[in-house]
Amino acid sequence: MPRTRAAQPSTASARVRHAALGAGALAIAAFVTVGILSYGPSRVSAPLDQWWYDLVLSYRTDAGIVIAWIPAVIGGPIAMLAIGLALVGAFLYLRWRAVAATLASAMVVCVAIASPLAAVVARTRPVDSLAEAVPTSFPSGHTAMAASVVVVLALVFRRTVMWVAGTAWVLVMGWSRTYLHAHWLTDVVAGAFLGTAVGIVVWYAIETLRNRRAAASTIASG
Repeated sequence: MPRTRAAQPSTASARVRHAALGAGALAIAAFVTVGILSYGPSRVSAPLDQWWYDLVLSYRTDAGIVIAWIPAVIGGPIAMLAIGLALVGAFLYLRWRAVAATLASAMVVCVAIASPLAAVVARTRPVDSLAEAVPTSFPSGHTAMAASVVVVLALVFRRTVMWVAGTAWVLVMGWSRTYLHAHWLTDVVAGAFLGTAVGIVVWYAIETLRNRRAAASTIASG
């Protein structure tokens, strides 16, 4: 007897999709704004970045560093690749092809934007970084990926707990990266906005396609 699988999450209404797209547009605008304020040696955001750097340094402890490495490792390229493959595999097993495609696409697009952009901007990290040392500080790839995955899952399942837990995870990731002095504050803020925008736009595109196919199927069957 074939194994019963859970039904794929329902499609979102036009109102929800349009509201999400509006939020995505705001996230893009916020990312661009942070980028402009953070660009160049005499960047406008320098006092804010320095304030946060000094604040974090003032309460940093050995135990805190160990704790900060936990989300840093989980959100790193190798771990996120494994987590992404596991989630996509699980969704495919459940025959949630649209969900699998959304998550996989968002993760790929996020890397495809964040990595080259960081190399082009070539922003120097804090000199005492405990993690990476290469000048690819802006935007934070860890934070962008965390936000992208969180937004996709929250939009797909549309549960308050997903938004709350996801937001907490992105904040923890941003704290971790600045606690380790791997990034400036504006790097992680920009990363969060970028990941949010990518997650929303990819979800919107695939969700719109799902709705059109569902509507066409209804018309054909009617």
